[in-house]
Amino acid sequence: METFPIAQEMKAHATEASQLLKALANENRLMILCSLAQGELNVSQLNDRLDLSQSALSQHLAWLRRENLVNTRRDAQTIFYSLQGSKAKEVIEVLQSIYCADLAK
Repeated sequence: METFPIAQEMKAHATEASQLLKALANENRLMILCSLAQGELNVSQLNDRLDLSQSALSQHLAWLRRENLVNTRRDAQTIFYSLQGSKAKEVIEVLQSIYCADLAK
């Protein structure tokens, strides 16, 4: 059976998209990514916004780092997180326009 180049490219994009959707499928990771869509935050700032233990937050951030969805930047002993690339932010903006439009009013 012949595999067409476009099918291979679609599969690569589908794999990338499924990784992002897997991250968004977890409510806690979705909240982390929504918070980071507004701009760079450190762990303390994220912890203030989310109802998560420090340990749970660290585990979710580690997962997001492994999946290359967030960037980190160290300033002395503080680690700052931001979204990596624009794809996650674009998807989050669509979700916010659908589910959170009334919050902007």
